[in-house]
Amino acid sequence: MSRVGKMPIAVPAGVTVTVSGQTVVVSGPKGRLERTLNPEVTVEVADGVVRVKPARDPEEPRVAAQWGLGRSLVANMVEGVSKGFERTLELSGVGYRASKQGTDLVLTVGFSHPVRITPGPGLEIDVPNPTTIVVRGYDKEAVGALAARIRAVRPPEPYKGKGIHYAGERIRRKVGKTGKK
Repeated sequence: MSRVGKMPIAVPAGVTVTVSGQTVVVSGPKGRLERTLNPEVTVEVADGVVRVKPARDPEEPRVAAQWGLGRSLVANMVEGVSKGFERTLELSGVGYRASKQGTDLVLTVGFSHPVRITPGPGLEIDVPNPTTIVVRGYDKEAVGALAARIRAVRPPEPYKGKGIHYAGERIRRKVGKTGKK
């Protein structure tokens, strides 16, 4: 049995959920998301509540896993089109800064050239100050992927902690070399 899969998903006002076969379409004020779920689960919409149920015996480990996964995916779709998601990244290092040119993000992070990143459709990048980047969007997977792509430009290094990291991320530090005796 899946504890996550058993929980119902409340549909807020202004959000519509339609199901046709294994395809779930969620529309709301922020956008429209569509996903095809695994055939081991079924989705029912009734009275403003979405329920994800197993299609076979829920005691099987694979079915229980797909049940919980399907429920989480649908819940993220509902939350995304109603509230949206955001990830915050921070830059650490002397001379490291971010700026916005049009919709693109321009990073100056110690390379011989600035790095330009263009967000995909449904994504928005905000730079409140030169060392903070905020990625917003209604698709949780796309927001996380863009944030990971930005972080991968210059991941934090363990000796001085310089680089791009998620807000609140703890960087494991290493001790440097000791002097000669």
